[in-house]
Amino acid sequence: MEDNRSLTNKSSQTIAFNIGETWDTITGLDALHCMDESGGIFFDDYNEFWIPPLDRTLLLKISKSNPYHGPIIFSRKNMAAELIQLSSVLSREDLEAALYNFLLFGDCPLLKIRNRLGKVTRLVTLSSVWIRVKKNGDFAYLQRNGEHLTYRKEDVIFIKQYDPYQQIYGVPDYMGGLQSAQLNTDATLFRRKYYKNGAHCGFIFYATDPNLDPDKQKELEESMAASKGVGNFRSLFVNIPDGKPDGIKIIPVGDIATKDDFTNIKSVTSQDMLAAHRFPPGLSGIIPAGTSSFGDPLKNDEAYRKNESIPLARKLVEAINQDIDITKKHCLNLHT
Repeated sequence: MEDNRSLTNKSSQTIAFNIGETWDTITGLDALHCMDESGGIFFDDYNEFWIPPLDRTLLLKISKSNPYHGPIIFSRKNMAAELIQLSSVLSREDLEAALYNFLLFGDCPLLKIRNRLGKVTRLVTLSSVWIRVKKNGDFAYLQRNGEHLTYRKEDVIFIKQYDPYQQIYGVPDYMGGLQSAQLNTDATLFRRKYYKNGAHCGFIFYATDPNLDPDKQKELEESMAASKGVGNFRSLFVNIPDGKPDGIKIIPVGDIATKDDFTNIKSVTSQDMLAAHRFPPGLSGIIPAGTSSFGDPLKNDEAYRKNESIPLARKLVEAINQDIDITKKHCLNLHT
């Protein structure tokens, strides 16, 4: 911006500035744009491993920013975990971590801990955020210092959700609901921004008075910048000697009262997330609208247990039990 910031008629220069900052948000397209004919994966020649089809840190952030998506994953994890009878090689903590990885990222790696004789004595869940598959089938576990750990494929049980594009990594089953999850989050962020901005969408401070000198303009800019934020509902006093009646105008931008669809957006996107996870509304904590009802929660729970929780638990149990290094006494069982 030029040093000469005059808004008077003595100069033909037009001065404009904004007050406030932008908010960075995650978009569903950031996760979906790479899903092309190749399945979104490519080989990293430098690190010598395959890059997952979806940004896993992005998937994790989305689960923590949406009030429906993340909690539903936790509920699905808890329901499936209660159906599995543990063995001495797998702790409750590692079981729940494996289920959480599988539901959130579409796959879960279990590292085999062996004794001196080479027998598996424990299974430890590795974070799917940092696991990478190498070209020979071994696994790299990313480290902050860049010195990645390498595990042989024989030492990792890698359970993944089927993806018809590629069979290297798994892909979560809720992908169709990501756009709704982000719309829900964006609507909440807009409302937060609205109230933090002083309960308005912004305004144009329009000045044409020839007596408004650059020093006064700078003072006005600083005063308006200081008036934004929570608790700063301030009025501005402007005194321009010999000023014109219409020399300064405040022009509002937008009308949230008539155009805001916050309630509808929250309602529709919450239904979309339930559908994406195939989760019963009666078990999600959502309050029925009006006099409607979600039905018997016990029947909903039984139906969900039969159609979703048991198949998920069975997939994990069978993948572990069928591994060549898991002996019969270390096999898991289902509580059905």
